Amino acid sequence: MNATQSTRRTVLLVDDHAMFRTGVRAEIADAVEVVAEAADVDEAVAKVLELRPEVVLLDVHLPGGGGGEVLRRVGHRAPETKFLALSVSDAAEDVIGTIRSGARGYVTKTITGPELVAAIGRVADGDAVFSPRLAGFVLDAFAGSIEVAQVDEDLDRLTEREREVMRLIARGYAYKEVAKELFISIKTVETHVSSVLRKLQLSSRHELTRWASDRRLI
Repeated sequence: MNATQSTRRTVLLVDDHAMFRTGVRAEIADAVEVVAEAADVDEAVAKVLELRPEVVLLDVHLPGGGGGEVLRRVGHRAPETKFLALSVSDAAEDVIGTIRSGARGYVTKTITGPELVAAIGRVADGDAVFSPRLAGFVLDAFAGSIEVAQVDEDLDRLTEREREVMRLIARGYAYKEVAKELFISIKTVETHVSSVLRKLQLSSRHELTRWASDRRLI
């Protein structure tokens, strides 16, 4: 093993979509050592405590309670491990909630492979890493200009999947695009949209977009 190989960062990749994990591994495998993958909260917690990776790439929305639950359950049991959220969501309450739970950074899945490798290195070194827009959310939250509690109360009516569908629809995605993004059928998207509109007492996609925009969710 040469010096470059021996100093590669060790990474645990946590996401419930196998295809996405495969893609991320392919993008970063030449620069870091992906020691394992996990698809849900229980598996992620077990592998963090067993393998003690330097960095965990953590999806925010996971079966079993989400990325925040992983952070809460690991707590101070693996102090050498840093967490970097890697999520499709760039909503304020997801970013703020994840950072408050203990993540050192938050980047979205639009990030490039080289950018992700750089973010992993910075987080491993103890830096906080955010996409520029997301850093603004964190600053605003701690300055008190985002009412996180009210946003959470509204979103508590929705399941995690409904939240994901809601954000994409509010951004103007077509049902077909949402289905492709979330690896679900168009019929399932339609069902989720109907449920979201009913729970939030909205009558159209236009109202949903305005609702989400007012709460800084898109």
